[in-house]
This record gives sequence, structure tokens and C-alpha cells, in this order.
Amino acid sequence: MEQDNEEVKTFQSLGICEQLVEACDSLGWKNPSKIQAEAIPHALEGKDLIGLAQTGSGKTGAFALPILQALLEAPQAFFACVLSPTRELAIQIAEQFEALGSGIGIKCAVLVGGVDMVQQAINLAKRPHVVVGTPGRLVDHLTNTKGFSLRTLKYLVLDEADRLLNEDFEKSIDEILNEIPRERRTYLFSATMTKKVRKLQRACLRNPVKIEAATKYSTVDTLKQQYCFIPAKYKECYLVYILTEMSGSTSMVFTRTCDATRLLSLILRNLGLRAIPISGQMTQAKRLGALNKFKAGECNILICTDVASRGLDIPSVDMVINYDIPSNSKDYIHRVGRTARAGRSGVAISLVNQYELEWYIQIEKLIGKKLPQFSAQEEEVLMLLERVAEAKRISLMKIKETGGRKRRRGGDDDDDNENNDVEKYLRLKTGKGGKMSKNGKTSKKMKRR
Repeated sequence: MEQDNEEVKTFQSLGICEQLVEACDSLGWKNPSKIQAEAIPHALEGKDLIGLAQTGSGKTGAFALPILQALLEAPQAFFACVLSPTRELAIQIAEQFEALGSGIGIKCAVLVGGVDMVQQAINLAKRPHVVVGTPGRLVDHLTNTKGFSLRTLKYLVLDEADRLLNEDFEKSIDEILNEIPRERRTYLFSATMTKKVRKLQRACLRNPVKIEAATKYSTVDTLKQQYCFIPAKYKECYLVYILTEMSGSTSMVFTRTCDATRLLSLILRNLGLRAIPISGQMTQAKRLGALNKFKAGECNILICTDVASRGLDIPSVDMVINYDIPSNSKDYIHRVGRTARAGRSGVAISLVNQYELEWYIQIEKLIGKKLPQFSAQEEEVLMLLERVAEAKRISLMKIKETGGRKRRRGGDDDDDNENNDVEKYLRLKTGKGGKMSKNGKTSKKMKRR
């Protein structure tokens, strides 16, 4: 790595033009990251790319800079299209394009669900240079927005390509590929590589250059990873203990379901902790509102599903807690990649109970190493048991108060909007007699993100 940095010290030496070098400098990008140093020269030569790099390593810059440089040489509308699996990541990518292209008058349009299509159509009528969006909403506009097409497109980027190629997006991706020219440059970028990515490589890339700036499934060296093996019934207690011990930290807590984000945020707020939930059940405006509060420091704990695990760059995240172990071990890479980004240090702690042990073993196999145990004395943890139980009792009271209210989609950080979802979650964790089941294990029927 050091040797690479000695050979390539500046963006200018990679072939980036002076205007964009100045833009990089204004963003604080002094030296290219490894993926940028390896990808940019090939991209400037007009090659298709497959970029495999650790999350937080600067993948967006690796494709944005070559596209902007090509746009400078031959300006036109609808020059590039970037696809993302999540709305938040799409918005973030567009922001980075606009920041890098601020000196050259770059125009971007963001096409994501949860936002008014009419306003998006108005933005498309202004003929932006770059369109960034989620596959479903892009297909909506290609089908329904008069005068909009991508027939002159020069660049297609699939960011988080492994996720874009799952069954949720497969039909939309196929429709998009049918609507854009075959003569184009195509870039696939991801932190993980799958068989589906290889399949797409054969289908729509021409003699691509494959760049592996990381091992197949890896985490950065500046990330301290630990696990804590715990009884399922004390899981909430251990979470509160860790968050209290690391009270000065900015933390992201990952759960398996949308309902769990709401329950945990209620409990933590009742304990005086500044927690806010974000999940796929929330409207786009409320998801962005929660994310902005977290970025601004108004709340220092973000309780989230895997909707927040992909590509989001929140520089100040100190710690990631896997409250629920992901059933897909590759999701672990993306979750813990929210911290220790761009050379900074970070901590990742996984709470493992006996029902999740098999999933956790798969994670250790994936990353190729045994993780050390987080030091927590059960006696100290259980000193919080009474307070946590009381916080949960208060949460249940609030849930009962609004239990008859009609469920509204898109809960935010207000308790009332969360309660019906939380009540459903609690019913699933409760036995026939109304008592919490011993294992605390959630039903398979619970909604996922």
C-alpha cells in the first residue's frame, strides 16, 4: 500500500485534469485511494471496469472522476446513469457528483421512490448530465415520462452491483439494459463479488478490466471487530450496557426487522439515550430526516435495518453494533463498513445468542479469522436490568395507549407513529400466555426490510 502511494501521489499523475484536481483538493482528497489509483487510469483509457474494493475506500470517486472528465471533453445531456440499490445511497452519489463538478456546472437528477414523480419529471426536462437513481423509479420514468430516454447514454454505473443483481431488481435492470445503447462504457463497483455479478459481466461488459483493491470479502485494518456471546433474554440489556460504556461515541445499531428498529429506539429514548430509527417502512422524507439528524449530531445512535448498510458515507461513525446477526454473512461486510472509513479507526461489536451462532460462524469463515470477545461482566450488565425493564414497560404503555389507532405507513422518530409496528413486533415475540418467550427468538413471518 505504501509503495502504491509512492508511485501515485496525486490525482494529476493519474491523468485527471486540473479543474477536477482542484475539485478533489477542495473536498480534502489529497491523494487517491487504492481503488481510485488502480481504476482511474483504465477508465480514462475507455475500458469497462469491475471494481472490487472495501466499503469506505472511495469507490464513488473512482467512477465519478473519469465520467466528469469525459463529460468535459464532450458535453451532452443524459451522459451518464448511476444505479444504486437504496435511495439514500443514490442521493449521496448525486451529491458527490455535484461537489466534484461544481466548478464545471454539472447538473444531476435523482430518481428515487418515495418522492413526487412530477417534480422529478420537471428536473429531467432540464436535461441533466447525470441521472442517479434506483432501478424501479428509473423504469417508471422511462415508461411514463414523456420525452425522457437514455438512448444517447455514454456511461452506465452499477454501484453495489451484487445487491442490484438480486431478484428484487432483476426485472428492472433487464428493462434498463434494453433501453440504453450497447455502445457505452459500463462500470460495476461493489465491496463484494458474487456469481450474479460475473453473470452480468458476461452479458453487458466488453473486455472489462477487473480491479481487486481488496481481498474477496475483507474489512479494513483500522476496524476493531469483536463479538459478545450473550443469553437471548438479556440482549437489550447488553445493548444498553455497550452504548452506555461508549457514551461519547456515534453508533449505528443494526437489527433484522423494521419493527425492531422502532422498539429499540423507544426503549433507548426512555433511558435518556439519543436514538433515532431508520428503516424501509418509513417514507423517503422521514428516512432522510432521520439520516440528517444523525449526521448533524442531534442524535448519536441510529437504529437501522440493512437499508442503511450500503455505501452511506457518514464520516463520524465510531461504532457499529450488530444487535441481530445478519442471516446473509456478506451483509456483515457492508454493515461494519459504515465505520473505519477512509483511513479512520472504528469498532464493530456483534451480539450473538445461541440461535444466531450458526450465522456468526459463517461470518468468521467469510472474513477468514476468529474475532476476539468483547469484555463485559454479566454482573455489571445485569445491574441495568431493572432500568431496562422499566423502560420497556413504559414503551409498552405507550403502545397500548395507541394500540387501536390505524397503522400509518412511514413512521418517524415520534413515538406515536411507531407504536403499531412495535406492537406487532412484540406480539411475535410473545407466547400464548402473553409472557415473553424464553428464547426471545423472532418469528420467520416478521417483515424484513
